Amino acid sequence: MSLWWDTLPGPVGARPGLPGDTDVDVVVVGGGYTGLWTARSLAIVDPGLRVVVLEAEVAGYGASGRNGGWCSALFAASRAKLAVEHGSDAARRMYAAMHEAVDEVGRAAAEDGIDCHFAKGGTVVAARGPAQLKRAKDQVAEARSVGVGERDLAWLDAGAALEHIGATGVLGATFTPHCAAIHPARLVRGLADSVERRGVPVYERTPVVEIRPARGGHRPEAVTTRGTVRADVVVRAVEGWTPTLPGERRTLAPVYSLMIATEPLDDSFWKEAGLSDRETFSDHRHLVIYGQRTADGRIAFGGRGAPYHFGSTVRSAFDVDARVHEELRRTLVGLFPAASGAAVTHRWGGPIAVPRDWHSSVGLDRSTGVAWAGGYVGDGVSTTNVAGRTLADLITGRDSDLVTLPWVGHRWPRWEPEPLRWLGINAGLLGMQFADRSERLSGRPSWLASRMSGMLGGR
Repeated sequence: MSLWWDTLPGPVGARPGLPGDTDVDVVVVGGGYTGLWTARSLAIVDPGLRVVVLEAEVAGYGASGRNGGWCSALFAASRAKLAVEHGSDAARRMYAAMHEAVDEVGRAAAEDGIDCHFAKGGTVVAARGPAQLKRAKDQVAEARSVGVGERDLAWLDAGAALEHIGATGVLGATFTPHCAAIHPARLVRGLADSVERRGVPVYERTPVVEIRPARGGHRPEAVTTRGTVRADVVVRAVEGWTPTLPGERRTLAPVYSLMIATEPLDDSFWKEAGLSDRETFSDHRHLVIYGQRTADGRIAFGGRGAPYHFGSTVRSAFDVDARVHEELRRTLVGLFPAASGAAVTHRWGGPIAVPRDWHSSVGLDRSTGVAWAGGYVGDGVSTTNVAGRTLADLITGRDSDLVTLPWVGHRWPRWEPEPLRWLGINAGLLGMQFADRSERLSGRPSWLASRMSGMLGGR
């Protein structure tokens, strides 16, 4: 499914499936980061709780085993957007929790003996061209206006930027220390082992076909192909696969993000390219790209650009798109020409979940017994950790700072019905591509990009 699965330290065998109808306290639907952090947190907060995890394939099959390996403090809604919707103090607390989550992932992995190649080198985002330079400086100015200091987001001139990343055309960069590069599959498989050691069964090859809320005196249920699990709380933690559940087709839009990885590159390449602290990297274009230097000296590199598929359809066939993968290779070589002769050894992809308002959410509806977390827009590696700890506190009734964060209880507006959803999302993707092309040619910021972002509910 990805470079990450191919470089796990040992073979992956499927765990047993659900043995039949079961009665527990909490059933977690989804064996990715959200579900496993939730199960781990519940086992720590209340070891007496009966908790099970249900996974349709194998733990980490989804985005948790395919992502770019950025354990970052990025949150789907910007600080400015949170401040408008929830107040400046709420925005500050949300981002403080995200900063803490980066270190918490590393701490928890170390505690559980998970070697996920955690390297907190920060993120460098290059400004490559006049329009990107203006956007980068505007981002820093906006950050300063809401109280974000140099320690959290720094501006680097060209010389300082090139000390981090030896890419072409670098005029400057923004830098944040709040990100670690990780091996995502090592983390998710390690978490699955960890929750089992804490007494939580992880049932694989157990697709959930329906989540039934509490009604008429009946407890909520997760209905699977192998039996029904009744519980006090059902946690929906399936992110990009949310639209496959009955009644959830318009809850989140699955948009595909694709990746490539090179063969291990030699010291001469890295002497020129930099990233000596394994900084994660990007640039200030509109159509998102992201990369990291892996622990074994490869570049794992990804980006948007794959189409949204009609009806929020999710299929394994969409994980590979020759056109997009080739464009990613060209983009990578444009950044690092010395990579032009490097073999691309892996090509993969998968869906991220995009809410209509670009605002991640976590919550528990006690009237239905259904809890949820998601809508990470690709920024889920550390957000899932916050989500899992928050869900554990909500479910057990703990009064903590986490349960007062502004994303708790947030309700997403539903996406438009088809064909409007298909037209709007794909028009947005094409608009971002056009905006980047226009800026490269003219050197001026694109008015179209800001208009499209606002229409789609962006940051």
